[in-house]
Amino acid sequence: MRHLAAWLLDTGPVLVLALIAGAGSFTHIRDTAYEHGQTGWMSWAVAVCIDLTCVMAARERQRDKQTGRRRRGLVSWPVLVLAGGIVLSLAANLAQAEASLWGRITAATPAAAFLVAVSMLERRASEASPQDVPQTPQVTVSASVPVPDRPELVPADENSGEEAPAPALLDYARRVADEHQTKHGKPITLDALRARLGVSNQLASDLLRILQTA
Repeated sequence: MRHLAAWLLDTGPVLVLALIAGAGSFTHIRDTAYEHGQTGWMSWAVAVCIDLTCVMAARERQRDKQTGRRRRGLVSWPVLVLAGGIVLSLAANLAQAEASLWGRITAATPAAAFLVAVSMLERRASEASPQDVPQTPQVTVSASVPVPDRPELVPADENSGEEAPAPALLDYARRVADEHQTKHGKPITLDALRARLGVSNQLASDLLRILQTA
């Protein structure tokens, strides 16, 4: 309940502005359409089409940002549609204006306020909520554990050409694993060990296998 009240206080004014400004702009567009031959329900349909086109284009622009969709030209299609809706909306509002400067300003106010409200709602919706942001664990190297020098690999057997992790690296990996176990209460994972040591995935896998066997 408290969350709903906070949301209403935060978003309510913008929604009220969008509804009032949209109604004013809608009326101007409807009247303009009626005066130019679109009688009956068609005048309402024209007004709905123009206002909803602006809302739809704004939402599509937001969706393109969220999905990282790349535009093919200088301006994306949703931006062109939004610009067209803005021009038609302002033109209809100005057509109903008194032939004076303030008449045109006041007539254009509902359309401008409606577009501002839509842009505000689009901006808020594009902000990622904390639960939507993936939490990536930050792995830091403890200053108390020295990093061993290279080489990382030494021959495990002179007769067989196989290579094994260097003793210094293995000892360092063991201390890192013990530190992780003490701090988190569970064995270190392959990704965490690889990130701590800064080694390849294969070498980290070999080290982890040796530690688990030991």
